[in-house]
Amino acid sequence: MQKLGAGLALAAMAVGGGVAGAFAATALDDGPALVSSAAPVVSAAGNVATVADVAAAVQPAVVSIEVKTAAGGGEGSGVVLSADGLILTNNHVVGSAGQDGRVTVKFSDGRTVSARIVGTDPATDLAVIRAENVSGLTAASLGDSDRLKVGDSVLAIGSPLGLSGSVSAGIVSALDRTVTVGGEREQQLPPGWGGDRRQQSAAQVTTIGGAIQTDAAINPGNSGGALVDSSGRVIGINTAIATNGGDGSIGVGFAIPINTARQVADQLIETGKVVHAFLGVGLADATGDTAGALVGQVTEGSPAAQARLRQGDVITKINDTAVEDGDTVVGVVRGLKPGDKVTLVYLRDGRSQTVTATLVQKTGE
Repeated sequence: MQKLGAGLALAAMAVGGGVAGAFAATALDDGPALVSSAAPVVSAAGNVATVADVAAAVQPAVVSIEVKTAAGGGEGSGVVLSADGLILTNNHVVGSAGQDGRVTVKFSDGRTVSARIVGTDPATDLAVIRAENVSGLTAASLGDSDRLKVGDSVLAIGSPLGLSGSVSAGIVSALDRTVTVGGEREQQLPPGWGGDRRQQSAAQVTTIGGAIQTDAAINPGNSGGALVDSSGRVIGINTAIATNGGDGSIGVGFAIPINTARQVADQLIETGKVVHAFLGVGLADATGDTAGALVGQVTEGSPAAQARLRQGDVITKINDTAVEDGDTVVGVVRGLKPGDKVTLVYLRDGRSQTVTATLVQKTGE
């Protein structure tokens, strides 16, 4: 079993498919729809763009983020969404700021300004902040993560260990991964922060479905930064890495698909909160020879109940995703909206059956 970590050695995680233990990509010490971007889409002579072309086009739209609180602080990265200062990042980058913390943003030209939190969504580990008193920023060009294929070339851009504007190259290694971030975590401060290099804290558990896996180097501080395609379009938000017990990249990183991030960001900008979908099942990992999610509880009146799922059923597929464990189902549902339909394949008494359920809005949030 490997250990996973996100941008700046942050949270302990588990990844569907047999990888366990992860960190979020943040350096710790401890409305309107998205505006179309002004960042150019790169197409060099002969329709071939170099890494340097893509990096030069995207770097102005990626920022460094620093959070300072009474208990400490942290660092991460962010992606500019609008010319007037809306910035997309990870919840684990800015969530610790609360009401009393201070958030600052550093742009590629060296300017540093204060920022306020527009909204956070721990369930998807995403957040939107607004840089104050700015205009004319270069916003990122957002792509379509549903069109990604394994083997596509990508760049990861962010601020590992506070080194702003860092670029690493790689490919899409896999798609549709399930990554669970949270639990007890060990934090490592970047060079120059002083004090005890390692601290212990608790992290909220978050399951991310449909994650993009890449071998582009992602390290502590990359959390919230951009994963971009060969044309310079942002196709993911860098969030986590797997490690072999250390804190640095071993070529197994994870990004939240931009289609999911865009949907969440739109809601945060419009209302400051996010509406989540609800299926209505309590799940555990299936045991024995069959991989899947064991239904332990079905909420009365829920979509799962209306689809006639029962305690003891084993879900083996949700839409086009094979179910490895309970987290797989949770991750897929968290990437959907109320009103979306899901097709579930499950085993009951050794027989495979298929049902369709229409997700509803989760209440009590």
